[in-house]
Amino acid sequence: MLATVMSFLDDHRAEIVDGGEEILVRRFTGTGSPRPKTDTATMARVRGYQPDPLVGSIVQGDVRIIALVDTLSAILPLTTADKVVVRGKELAIKAVDANTRRIGGTLIALEIQAGG
Repeated sequence: MLATVMSFLDDHRAEIVDGGEEILVRRFTGTGSPRPKTDTATMARVRGYQPDPLVGSIVQGDVRIIALVDTLSAILPLTTADKVVVRGKELAIKAVDANTRRIGGTLIALEIQAGG
């Protein structure tokens, strides 16, 4: 089982490092203007949605982000109150899937739907 988890993690790292980019997960705290924020960098694969899966809460312009959790462990779980910054643009997190890219109970990566 451990070998399977390590293999799955290695595959995700390779895919994201080869075709991915650095993004920021932004968490706001407190109140006032401007609100204090903390940015945490991670590697991710950012893709748009094809027109055919534009159903339910997915709208044109939304992106699907597969983010490694290696550098995010201190701020997990992510919520819809958090934001992501992709290529300098702040996007709202609409949904976080912490189940699809989990193997044997070990979270490898998050699938994030973001837009805005």
